[in-house]
Amino acid sequence: MADYPIISDISAYIVRMLRERMCPEPIPSPNNIDVSSPAEQDVDYILGLYLYDIREEGEIASGPIRTGRMRLKKAPKPYSLYYMLFINGSSQMGLKAHDIQKIIGRAAQVLNDSNSVSPNTLQSWLEYEEAPVILTPSKIALEEKVRVWSAISKPYQISLFYKAAPVFLSSEIVVETVPVREAIITLAARGESLE
Repeated sequence: MADYPIISDISAYIVRMLRERMCPEPIPSPNNIDVSSPAEQDVDYILGLYLYDIREEGEIASGPIRTGRMRLKKAPKPYSLYYMLFINGSSQMGLKAHDIQKIIGRAAQVLNDSNSVSPNTLQSWLEYEEAPVILTPSKIALEEKVRVWSAISKPYQISLFYKAAPVFLSSEIVVETVPVREAIITLAARGESLE
């Protein structure tokens, strides 16, 4: 299962897709798209990707899973990552409302077209094929969007909200099992007691 950098790997994947497909039109340079918080000041990018929430989604298995002949590992935990894609209000680019709408529209198009990624692509050392992480628009009400903006002390502005799931995060707890050295097998005829 994916190791702990998977969260930042997914963020980097989203930014890479946006940079590859949004530059030079409608955004002039790949450097104008970045992972950031809208609360950051004095940063000069146009489009920001903000990870605003991570939610654990419960257990996928109750017991340990086998990772080798004599190794067991604690079951991974599934998480959902919640992102906001926003236009940087402090950017020095002088964007007009028309430009902002073009950028937001193109970003939605890119993310809808590149909406899944395999953890094996992001972490090439993984031994087994893993379920893809799917990026879907979050169906949240305007009030919840406003709350996200309020939490970072910024007024609401037009933005896109996405959920990336399932993101399975492995455990570091490994249990080495002892090989079976001896087996006792007792056979009895039908109706006979083993005692």
